[in-house]
Amino acid sequence: MHVLPSNLPARRALILAIAAVLALALAAAASNPAAAAVKQGPKGGAFYVPPKNLPKGHGKAVWQRAATKLAPIDGAKINKVLLYTSRSPEGKQVVVSGSVSVPKGKAPKGGWPVISWAHGTTGTAEQCAPTRVRPTSVVAPYIAYVHPQLEDWIKAGYAVVATDYQGLGTPGPHPYLVGEAEGRSVVDMVSAARQLVPDLGKKFLIAGHSQGGQSSLFAASLADDWAPGLKLKGTAAYAPASHLKTQAELLPSLTSPSGLSALAALIVKGASTVTDEVKINKLLTPPAKSLYPQTEQTCLPQLAESDSFGGMAPADLLKNNADTTVLYEVLDAMNPAVKIGPPVFLAQGSADTTVFPFFTDQLNGELDALGDDVDYKTYPGVNHGEIVAAAEDDALDFFEQRLPAK
Repeated sequence: MHVLPSNLPARRALILAIAAVLALALAAAASNPAAAAVKQGPKGGAFYVPPKNLPKGHGKAVWQRAATKLAPIDGAKINKVLLYTSRSPEGKQVVVSGSVSVPKGKAPKGGWPVISWAHGTTGTAEQCAPTRVRPTSVVAPYIAYVHPQLEDWIKAGYAVVATDYQGLGTPGPHPYLVGEAEGRSVVDMVSAARQLVPDLGKKFLIAGHSQGGQSSLFAASLADDWAPGLKLKGTAAYAPASHLKTQAELLPSLTSPSGLSALAALIVKGASTVTDEVKINKLLTPPAKSLYPQTEQTCLPQLAESDSFGGMAPADLLKNNADTTVLYEVLDAMNPAVKIGPPVFLAQGSADTTVFPFFTDQLNGELDALGDDVDYKTYPGVNHGEIVAAAEDDALDFFEQRLPAK
């Protein structure tokens, strides 16, 4: 086909225009490599199964999709579920799932300030991950109770990223209350989310409740070294799990059936992921051993029922003659009395019968002794599940002082 000479100027102009657009795009990509699109992940449960070829390093986005089920936060402009890389304490590359929620409007100068949220205990089975839970699930209340606060943070101008933790949602095992593993998940969530949403800033805060309170303190202790490209400005820990060795030593005195037996079983399970020397078969009583497979089949609400660990007294969990030496060493290392640079807001309800105030009082003293800058507040009559809501005004003040949203 021949082109008439009269069409040459128009073609030349079109080619020049396309070249200009491509040059601008290449320049933008070169100046902001994080702006490269994160590919779409598969639907259903296949989203949580990692591909064979993973990006090198930790805190790298693998793929994403629109958030569904309980993951979206009302009022956010963007709600995504993200698969990303992290590393186990042993140095093995792992994949972790989590969610990313971004406020409406234009990002402020320096990008959206970020809060990395660490959730409380839901269980250790893959289906207990917050991004996998449906609103009708029995475990939904263990996740949705903080949604009013997360919505307020979005409304205030903070992006909220929330990890599911290693081995929860993605192939396990889940190192329950293993601080280094969970802390890495919390920090790597921020790095990966910034690849998905380039408008997220480098400055961030950490917040977490219960299991997440413990995780948030460990995350704060390792953040600077683990993610030197980010800048942690402060950490809020609500009723953090602590002094697990002491609590394990008290199990023989708890002779009435209790939901605490379910938590104790999960703690022993978490400890077993640290070393092969924590041997489940040698530690658990026959009744506890028969229930143990349920930790990979159901979530905390079911485990706390009377037909599961909730029907067992904590005193009946471990064998009387079990050698608990290694177990206690691992549990002692889970205590979040760690050195933290940026300030910490520590909140505890006086009516908490899951994380007893005595232990948080003790933890506060330990953090002070390490030279940490801790603002410790207690809330009279507040129980374990109510503490995040009760401390909301104080936490937001803390966030605004450390990292203003606007």
